Amino acid sequence: MATAFEPTAPSTPGTALVDRFGRHINYVRLSVTDRCDFRCVYCMSEDMTFLPRAQILTLEELLQVARAFRELGVAKIRLTGGEPLVRRNILWLLERIGELQGLRELVITTNGSQLERMATAIRAAGVRRVNISLDSLRPDRFRRITRTGDLDQVLRGIDAALAAGFEGIKLNSVVLKNRNHDEVHDLVAFAVGRGIDISFIEEMPLGVIGDHDRAEAYYSSDAIRADLEERYELIPTTESSGGPARYYRVQGASTRVGFISPHSHNFCGTCNRVRVTAEGRLLLCLGQEHSVDLRRVLRAHPGEPEALKAAIVDAMQIKPKGHDFDLRGQPVLMRHMNMTGG
Repeated sequence: MATAFEPTAPSTPGTALVDRFGRHINYVRLSVTDRCDFRCVYCMSEDMTFLPRAQILTLEELLQVARAFRELGVAKIRLTGGEPLVRRNILWLLERIGELQGLRELVITTNGSQLERMATAIRAAGVRRVNISLDSLRPDRFRRITRTGDLDQVLRGIDAALAAGFEGIKLNSVVLKNRNHDEVHDLVAFAVGRGIDISFIEEMPLGVIGDHDRAEAYYSSDAIRADLEERYELIPTTESSGGPARYYRVQGASTRVGFISPHSHNFCGTCNRVRVTAEGRLLLCLGQEHSVDLRRVLRAHPGEPEALKAAIVDAMQIKPKGHDFDLRGQPVLMRHMNMTGG
């Protein structure tokens, strides 16, 4: 399997990012930290060792990366983690990315724990949409899945996000068989009652988690949709939020229900995104190790944005056709989801 790629002589950056398969990359997910105040069972092990501060990109370096991608034609930037809102001075970074000329969307994915106190400021910084993880509406089950999370705190955060006036709010639910798969009706009802969207996600086999057997806990998008259709009429739609979800409209409501299906409905053929980890590694695919060390480029060429853009352009040569997720045996990749960027 191909892994790291080190560009040699810088190329002349173009005005758009296109890979070997003709896919236009217009969306980057930028992780600002590997740390999180939750320990979700599908994301990380219970006892995590996080990266030393010196290995994490500074806020100024993260801004340089965001600016380089924008100048290469990327129109959508999503900040992720870990939990991005635990990064100190995150509002400074949000405000400056939000000021980048031509950026169509600045989005954030969060577990919701910090939204009660930060939603208004995040919206004022220029964030248009927010995705909030919500895997259960039962306090004991929510604690079991997150290990440390407080459901009431997250629900207050969702209310704060609604009050802050974001253009879009979407819930993300990772569905695990015999853990929370029986709550999909309730989760959709919760979203419909608040006029927000929800996406159901098949578990990604990243990292050794020790909590459960991923093959045993797998619950497909098709099974979730069949469950939902017992109660709701779901109308297929071609609408997109720019990511991998396939959406359905709930009859009689404004809510869209999305399905992110890395196993049952591979979305690699239309992939339009890349990820940058908190330590500055440009990941060309969620499920492969093809990558470029942007931190090395940033620190070897300070104040030289063209070198950074050249490295990003050259990286398109190694973006793979797709991932090779397999729920049997060991995970395809040993890196945990919090290290990858959600």
